[in-house]
Amino acid sequence: MKIAVQRLFLRATWLKIHLYLALSAGLFFALMGLSGSLSIYREELDSLLNPQLVITAPQDKLQSLDRIIAAVKNAHPQRHGAWTLEMPHTPTGMITAWYDKPQETFFEFHAPLMVSINPYTAEVVANRFWGQTLSTWILDLHTQLQWGKLGWNAVGILGVLLSASVGSGIFLWRPGFRGLLSTFNIRVRAGQRALVFDVHRSIGVLSAGALLVLALTGFSLSYPDILETLTGSSGMGHGETGRVIISTADPTDHPTTLAGAVFVARSAFPKAELRRIVTPVGDTGVYRINFRQASEINQHHPFTTVWVDHWSGQIKAIRDPGNFSSGETLSTWIWPIHTGEALGEKGRFIWFLAGLSLFILYVTGLLLWLFRSGRLQDKAVNVAALQASAYRFRQTSQQVGLILLQQIIRLVTYVIRYAPQIKRVLKPIALRLWRWIHRLLQSRKWLDKQ
Repeated sequence: MKIAVQRLFLRATWLKIHLYLALSAGLFFALMGLSGSLSIYREELDSLLNPQLVITAPQDKLQSLDRIIAAVKNAHPQRHGAWTLEMPHTPTGMITAWYDKPQETFFEFHAPLMVSINPYTAEVVANRFWGQTLSTWILDLHTQLQWGKLGWNAVGILGVLLSASVGSGIFLWRPGFRGLLSTFNIRVRAGQRALVFDVHRSIGVLSAGALLVLALTGFSLSYPDILETLTGSSGMGHGETGRVIISTADPTDHPTTLAGAVFVARSAFPKAELRRIVTPVGDTGVYRINFRQASEINQHHPFTTVWVDHWSGQIKAIRDPGNFSSGETLSTWIWPIHTGEALGEKGRFIWFLAGLSLFILYVTGLLLWLFRSGRLQDKAVNVAALQASAYRFRQTSQQVGLILLQQIIRLVTYVIRYAPQIKRVLKPIALRLWRWIHRLLQSRKWLDKQ
């Protein structure tokens, strides 16, 4: 027992852990990193590949929402059930109508129909299925490895393994204060092996914090029940509606229109931005209308919701994130932090670079293993060819460092603002973690005395 605990703290043990994780899961880390980086700019990529979905001359007047949904239903008269209208984020964007389970892709894990409508003319411009466009295919690769539910769960496990890989890399690095400044020195004249090692170490240190955040939030998205158990929240996972509301009014010949339902819902949040509308189904159906308040960091999937009765036009229920518990608030942060949208454009770019770093770390780590195992021979580096690249790398590293510092300051501001709520949520979790570490350290001290 004493020997086993002592080995746990040996550098050689952590080096083996780091190596075995890289050899077994490194390729998956690289795929998740590249696909994640591209998915950060999924909408921009989709617009670039499909210029017909970009409105070149926005108009002053928008078509009514009732005319929009009528155009969608006229284009798809055979599709019965709820439609979700997603509002565009810019004046040049399309309204997207989502149909959750189309017959063509009914048995696939997630493949809704996406109908793009011009908000100024109510013209149906495109009909596409999720997973059959390049940008959505890449996102599916990132979230489920194209393996459906099995892949979704596997990605969560890979998040844990990535956390362990980053943690072991940090443990192996541990430069101390004196060695901290030399961490980013790139030795271009000491041979290819030393150069690859320095690049691997520098990029690993720069990206470690971001990769830990991405790995842990990714795991939470794959297994939301665990976070809900720890925070005492429920129904707060990404894409969940929170509750089931039904109409109790008697059907009439004059049901509430879509525009009328939005008008009624706005009375609860007059300054909020309209984001989504889910149409009612059957006699007990209600409108579910999503808004985004200025205080919400979630840009694409906000939690402000109003349910409006299909027949009476009355508000049936309201969900206001301002009234969430600290645990519920923490749950709503997972998705926007993972996608980077909570950190602004600079934060998204940092996340983009962090995803690319996984691929670079995999390649450089693989090269180091090949050098160490004798499969590659160390050679001199062509210094002249690398000098310009090294100079650009150093400049980029400094710029990334400054941007990262800005994002840390922004994150600290959020922490200060929500300190009481965060403290209530994290205190019991921290206490459990501390007790576990304390027991581990105590057992090591006891064994050392034996």
